[in-house]
Amino acid sequence: PILATKDCVVLLEGESGTGKEVIARRIHLRSGRSQGPFIPINCPAVSESLFESQFYGHVRGAFTGATTDTLGIVRSAEGGTLLLDEVGELGLHMQPKLLRLLQYREVTPVGAAKPIPVDVRFIAATNRSLVRCVAEGTFRSDLYHRMNIVRLEIPPLRSRPEDIEPLLEYFISYYAGLYGMPERQIGLGLRAQMHEYSWPGNVRELAAYVERLYATD
Repeated sequence: PILATKDCVVLLEGESGTGKEVIARRIHLRSGRSQGPFIPINCPAVSESLFESQFYGHVRGAFTGATTDTLGIVRSAEGGTLLLDEVGELGLHMQPKLLRLLQYREVTPVGAAKPIPVDVRFIAATNRSLVRCVAEGTFRSDLYHRMNIVRLEIPPLRSRPEDIEPLLEYFISYYAGLYGMPERQIGLGLRAQMHEYSWPGNVRELAAYVERLYATD
C-alpha cells in the first residue's frame, strides 16, 4: 500500500507468467491514480520507425497519412499508469527516447514544435535480469538506473507454493463466472499433485489449467 501511494517508477522482474501485470494493476488500483487509465504496452511490439508516433503521438500533417492529431500511448495514460511490459526487449536505439520520457515527464508529438508535460506513472516489467542485460550491452545502464527506483522481484510459482491454494480458488470462481457455470470442485488428491508440480508456466499456466476445466466440460 505504501508503494502504491508513491509516484515513483517501479521495476517488476520475474519469469513469464508470474503475474507481473496483475501486480502492476494492483499498484495502480491502490494508488491515487486509480480513477485514471491503466494502459499496458508491449514494448517488443513497438517498431523503431513508429516509436515516437506511437508513444508520443503526432500532429495533423506531420507525415503522409497523418490526417488528424493523435495523443499517442503516453498521453492516453494521462492521470493514470503506463505499464512498459517486457521493457528488457526494447531495442537499443529506442532506449534513449524512453530515458528522456522518464527523466523529464514530457513528450513532443511528431511534427510539434514544443514538448507537452505529462502526468503519468510508469511501471516497467521484464522477464529478464536487466543487470545482466546491462553487462551484456543490450540495455543502457542510464535507463536501468532511471527505472530501478523501486525494484520488485516476483518469484516463480514453484518458489511460493503457499500461493497455489488462494490462486486456485480465485481462478475457480473467476472462470465459473466467465463461463456461467457452477464452481468446479477439485479433490484433495489433485490439489496435492498441484503442490508437487513445478508449474513452469507459473500463474499463467495455473489459470489456463483451471479454465480448461470449464472449457472442456
